[in-house]
Amino acid sequence: MAIALLTAFVLASVVRGFVADVYWVGSDSMEPTLQGGDRVLVDKLVSGNDVARGELVIFDGRGSLDPLHSTDPWHQQVAHTLGRWLGVTGSDTAYVKRVIGVAGDTVSCCTADGLVTVNGRPQHEDYVFRGDEPSRIPFTVHVPEGRVWLMGDHRTVSVDSRSLLGSPGGGLIRTERIVGTAERVVWPPERARTLRE
Repeated sequence: MAIALLTAFVLASVVRGFVADVYWVGSDSMEPTLQGGDRVLVDKLVSGNDVARGELVIFDGRGSLDPLHSTDPWHQQVAHTLGRWLGVTGSDTAYVKRVIGVAGDTVSCCTADGLVTVNGRPQHEDYVFRGDEPSRIPFTVHVPEGRVWLMGDHRTVSVDSRSLLGSPGGGLIRTERIVGTAERVVWPPERARTLRE
């Protein structure tokens, strides 16, 4: 019995570490697409360099939106890790955002009509939270190799690439920090659906 439990634990750890995992959405920054409390299935086989515009990605915010190393005592770090693994708490350093620009893109805001442009083409972003402007912060960025430009759908409350414009890296997130792509909402049952359009 103990060997079977240990084997199941090891297999689950391998799957969750390298293939697929469930991410707990801890904020409203992706409304209306995702809501706080949603559980999202994440495909971890996707390389950060292969993500496309419009995809939802989970990324590790350490070194960009968060300090690179936690200052919490070791026992709190262990408790947080265990809670995340069991799915009862979310991560303080993992974020879900939408890919707006990939390598080679120039992303700008805003046009006279108040729209974000990618390579000069206005983006009609139906997923943006109703009543929000595409961005209250003006910006123009060129996305180099190995980076992406990420924004939340609830633009007025989202902490995203725009929040880092004045910092080293200028808000461009390293693709190596991408954990995977959000594929579907798996909980709660009434909101379960694919996130692939």
